[in-house]
Amino acid sequence: MAHSRSLALAIAVNVLLLGVLIYSVTSQGASNNLQKTFTRSRSINQPSIRRRIAANAFLKNPDMVPDMGKRTTMNNIILASLVPVVGSLGVPYLYYFYPPQTGGSGGAIAALDALGSPVTTDSWFKSHRPKSRDLVQGLRGDPTYLIINEDKSLNSYGLNAVCTHLGCVVPWNENENKFKCPCHGSQYAPDGHVIRGPAPRPLALAHVSDSDGKILFSPWTETDFRTGEKPWWA
Repeated sequence: MAHSRSLALAIAVNVLLLGVLIYSVTSQGASNNLQKTFTRSRSINQPSIRRRIAANAFLKNPDMVPDMGKRTTMNNIILASLVPVVGSLGVPYLYYFYPPQTGGSGGAIAALDALGSPVTTDSWFKSHRPKSRDLVQGLRGDPTYLIINEDKSLNSYGLNAVCTHLGCVVPWNENENKFKCPCHGSQYAPDGHVIRGPAPRPLALAHVSDSDGKILFSPWTETDFRTGEKPWWA
């Protein structure tokens, strides 16, 4: 994710620089042409002479279009063609600096393993011990921690593993009993609330349930029990 964002940032910067270069070249050309036109008009200061020159030029080339008008039109076309390109790349550029709004929406979905297969309760309990926190694919495809309680029951909520700072996947450090982001040092308690910045918000929650032997995730839209506030991801 971090690599794709860096690539998008590099592309956006290059396109912006290209746009500035093209605009500078066209603007300089228009400025030079305008200066020549102004100088020429000053040298031809007799109305009768100006009319005669214009009439002769038109008779020689009836399809003649004033050069300044052509340049203005071409400049506008070039600038207009750059707008959608710069705009489309500007969105990921801005998104790079904006904390990701992760979390779920819609109804319940099945938790999926690394191969994309639904996770069953039986298989999960057989391969994971109490107090473990391990990743599956959750709402919106986000990596999400399933938690097994000390009494060998499935925890009623899962934790979105995407760091609320700049979107790194936060690993669980079992020895220190907390989540530690390797990117910028953010740390989260076992329930996902922030215990050390720069992360500004807790990890997103998702409801976890067992339906006919399959583990399901559903959106958490009620109050965040860790902060007592409305969930930021909803």
